[in-house]
Formats: sequence, C-alpha cells, structure tokens
Amino acid sequence: MTDSEPERPEFSLDAVRREGLLAPAGVEPAAHDGTGRVQLSFTVEDKEAPPAQRQVRVPPGVSVFDSASWNGIAIDSTCGGHGTCHKCKVRVSPATAVTRHDARTFTPREIDDGWRLACLVQATRDHDVVVPPLTTRPKAATVGVGRQVILRPAVQKRYVELSEPTLEDQRPDLDRLLEAIDDLEPVADLHALRRLAGVLRQADFKVTAVVVDEALIDVEPGDTTAVRHAIAFDLGTTTVVATLLDLVTGTPVAVASMLNKQQPFGGDVISRISATMMDPAALGRLQDAAGQTLSELAEQVCREGGVDPQHVYEAALAGNATMTALALGIDPEPLGVAPFVQTTATPPTVLAGEIGLKLHPGARVALFPALGAYVGGDIVAGMLATGMDRDKRVRLFIDVGTNCEIVLSDGERILSTAAPAGPAFEGGAIRCGMRAAEGAIEVVKLAPDDPDVELGVIGDVPPRGLCGSGLVDAVAELVKVGLLDASGRFVSDEVAKEVAPGLADRLTFIGKERVFVLHRERLDADPTEGVVLTQRDVRELQFAKAAISTGWTLLMEELGLEHRDIQQVLLAGSFGSYLSAASAVRIGLVPQLPVLRIVAAGNVAGEGAKMALLSIRERAGALALLEEVTYVELSDRTDFNDRFVDLLAFPS
Repeated sequence: MTDSEPERPEFSLDAVRREGLLAPAGVEPAAHDGTGRVQLSFTVEDKEAPPAQRQVRVPPGVSVFDSASWNGIAIDSTCGGHGTCHKCKVRVSPATAVTRHDARTFTPREIDDGWRLACLVQATRDHDVVVPPLTTRPKAATVGVGRQVILRPAVQKRYVELSEPTLEDQRPDLDRLLEAIDDLEPVADLHALRRLAGVLRQADFKVTAVVVDEALIDVEPGDTTAVRHAIAFDLGTTTVVATLLDLVTGTPVAVASMLNKQQPFGGDVISRISATMMDPAALGRLQDAAGQTLSELAEQVCREGGVDPQHVYEAALAGNATMTALALGIDPEPLGVAPFVQTTATPPTVLAGEIGLKLHPGARVALFPALGAYVGGDIVAGMLATGMDRDKRVRLFIDVGTNCEIVLSDGERILSTAAPAGPAFEGGAIRCGMRAAEGAIEVVKLAPDDPDVELGVIGDVPPRGLCGSGLVDAVAELVKVGLLDASGRFVSDEVAKEVAPGLADRLTFIGKERVFVLHRERLDADPTEGVVLTQRDVRELQFAKAAISTGWTLLMEELGLEHRDIQQVLLAGSFGSYLSAASAVRIGLVPQLPVLRIVAAGNVAGEGAKMALLSIRERAGALALLEEVTYVELSDRTDFNDRFVDLLAFPS
C-alpha cells in the first residue's frame, strides 16, 4: 500500500449494461419501477463456526455487495466493489444474469450453480445469498456510494519488546517505550501513564502501545495489534444508527439503530431548541438523552459483535448542527433564531466519556464540521461518502426530512442550502400518518379500472397508517390515474367515474372533507375506521415538495443549469432509500429526469462517519469541504415565495 491513493477504475453497472448481459437459460431479468423493497437472505459460512443466517431488506437495484456492507456482512474484496478484483464471490438463488466479469471468473458449472460477483448482482427480487468464508484480508473498505477508502485509521497499535531497566539504564519507562516506536511521536495521556509501570513489569516489558492521532492512550500487555475497533454514529433527529468497525480489516462487525431518546422534547430540531429556551434545565436533560441513546447503541453493537467495549478506541459522530450541539451540551438557541449562528463550525474532538459513552477511557470522538445552522455535519459526512467534491458530473444531493438539505455540484462549484419541508414526510400533520414502522403503508399502486388498491405494508400486517414513502406513492398514483388534478384537488365524482371507474367509489367524504380510502376492513365500513388520504394531506405534501423543489431550483439557476443537465440525483437518508423514484418525479419532488438517473444513496451520513474512522485522509477531506462548498441562505431570497407558489402544482 503506497501513500498515494490509487486512481479509481472507470467501471460502473451502467457500463456493464451497455456492453450487454449474458442471461443464463431460464432466467429472465426482473423488472421493477423503483417501488418497494426486496429481501436478501444471507448465509455466511465460517471455517471455524456454524453458518450464520441474516435477512435484510434493501431498495431494488442496490448491489448484493453494498447490501451486505451496509448491514455488517463481510464479503471478500480488494477493489472495493468495482468489479476488478474478482474476489467477491457469492452463490445467488434464484440465478441472475451473467456479466462478462462473471464469465471470466467462474466455470460454466459454477455459473449454472448460481455463482456470481456480488458487486455486479443487483437486488431486483428476493434472493438467497451464500457468502463463503473470507480468504483475503481486505486492504480497502467500500463505503458510501461506490467509494473506496485506503485503510489509514487514526487508531494505531505497535507491539514492542523492551529491554528492562538496570542501574546502567535508568531511562524513564515512557522514554523507553517512545524510543521503541520511533515511527510515531505520541503524547501520553494520564490514563496511560498511570498504567504504564505496572503493565510493563507484569508483561515482562512485552507490550502493545495504543495510539490515537497524537495521543498514547494505553499500554496493553502482550501483542494485541489484531484488536482495534471503532464505532461510527449517525445521530439523527429521529433515529440514531451505530456501526461497529474492525479497523484491522476495515469491515463492519455489527450495526444497530434505535429512536433518539430526545423524542419526548419534540420530533424536530425547532421543538428541541424551543425546549431549551423555555426551560434552562432542558439542555442538560437533552444532553443526557443523547448520551443514553449513544451508550445503549454502543453496548448493543459490542455485544452483538462479541467485542469488549474497552477495545473500542475511537468513535465518529455525524449529526446536524442542533443534534451535535445538544450532544455536547452547547446551548442551541442561536441556531433557532435569525441570523441562525453556530457556536462553532468545527466541534473539537472530545473524550467518549464526555458525551456518555462507556468505551475505552482514552477513546476519542471525532465530530463532523457543519456548513451552516441547517446544513450540518451529517450532510458534510454525506458529501464525503458520495464524493460530491471529486465527481465531475452534474449531481444533485437531497436529504429529505423535516429540514431538507440540498447540495448541487456542476463538477466545479458546489452549492448547498436547506429547505423547510415540514413533518409530512415523517407522518406529521397527516391524518393517518405514522413513522415507518410495522403496519405503515409504504407502497401504493393504482390502476384506473381495478377497484382494488395494491399496498405494500411494513411487516406484512394489516395497514395501520401511512408513512412518508407511502404518502408520496399515494399522491403520485392518484395524479397518474387522474383523481388528483395538477392543482392538487380531488376531481368531481363525474370526472372520477370517467377517468378511473374502478376507483371512483373510493372517493368520499369525512365530514366536509374529500378523502380517498386506501384501506378498509369491509366495503361498507365507515371511512374513519380505515386508512384514508385527505385533501388536507395532499396540501401538506404539496407544501413540503414545493419547499424542496424551490431549494434545488434556485441552486440550479445559480449555476445556470436546467433539468436535463442533472446527470445524477442522490436521495439520501432512510426516507430516500425507500422513496419511489418514479413517484418523486411525478409529483415534482425531484427534477423531471429518467428514473435511472435517480439513486437511493442510503445512510450516507453513517457511511461518511465510517470513512472518517477508516482513513485520516478522508477525515481531512471533510474539513476541506468547508472551504469548497458555498452555502446559500433561502430565508433572505426575495424570489423564494414566488418560486414556491409556482411549484405547488404537480408537473403536467
């Protein structure tokens, strides 16, 4: 491994498609329109343990390699998923199309048995995937959207065998140790100094020095160089995700998520800022809630990964500006009132114990910098993971949520902004709205002549409500069949019977409000007992999508771009992963583009946090983004309201 990062190979799934796929006998490529999710059932073989079973649900079109990586399942690879090393071998059932890379890698018998390269298999239907035991220790870790990271973590270990002190050699213990690890120049923490003398003599002066950045944080008896771990946190307003990493191999060990324990203070950052303004004691309680969330997740991933928390030497945290401030106990009030000022754009590295984490006593937590009050560290982490500063294509990055962050790059300049979308995408202010939990409708499909509504429900249980992706789907489908006009109004009964006779009876009233019945137990059931979409719900979605589309429209005008110039749209975050690209285009949430240009980027904030732990070079890249990205404030734009009103309607 050299000091310089290798040039990235020119390879993509699109390129493979252009060159043609060799379909094996009896296998037809599965078609999908960008809706729903598929289930991958992994069987992970191990030479020293029984096979492990794991089921994951992913958006259609994601590669098996990325699906495994995002869920902590290690698959052999040295090229980082670019199709060049031919090591990510898996057996897939049912069989998939054969690429030219597969044909070069496997024998005809292996092809017939379903062996494929995981980075080239797209999850377009449910699959069983057998992952063979690891045969190589990866030197690169795949993170983000197709990014490759050369392992160069801040956590380093050096095993040394020291000569014992004598009357002729009375050098201090610390000097003796530092002279033996002359490739590093650390400064010893007090914790390390307290342990140094005892550990040296207990271990016959054969010890491992643990260094994080420029700090000697511990000395461990014997050779422990094969044990190095770190945890990447995505500290979201609603959900917090933790990924335990093996820093020796660069692979995820365990992943866990849970609701942010700050929820009782409100579902959005403004509510939590307001809580601190109304009650001075609320800041401490919010900080404690964040610490408890992070601590419980750290305990869970360590337990699932079979890792002692004392062997976790570093963490990285990516969160928006408010979440970061609250985790550190910094007053967030200036973030919530004009002119929206941060206390600092570059939070300091802190000890894990200072934010409630029970890891190694010397463990550090690196926090991502923020571009502004409403484009925080989570978006910087997302830009790092997606390579927004490295790709010369015209790309649009959208993280959909209550506060929607938008980044646009034309290959030279990068602009960012934030749009106040409101809570509609998280089920807020929607009559039957709910979070994406069991019972939530996440997929809706309508046909004009079919009285039945095809629903995808999380957990495959009876519908209880409507989550964000289901809301977008429902409105987009109603626009498609003609039951909603371009202005967002439900059409009259007469028009409904003409354009969608099979669905017309589902249009009814609750009180004086027009509604569309998505689900009811019986045909004659009262609409109030079922799951409905109301006229007010449609308006809430229109306001949210208009705010977002106004944001990216103004950025496009700033760079002199039109819709057709956008070469890729990245939908980030959990919501973006399950949002139908076709539906997003139909309602105008994203530019009017072919759906193949719209990519579900996944949890890129968490991916960026992983990159910061795996490579100090990538961590420096996150700081460099502060200089490369221009933040555009929408609240003082005189043309915002006019654009917003223009974009309320659905595209014709």
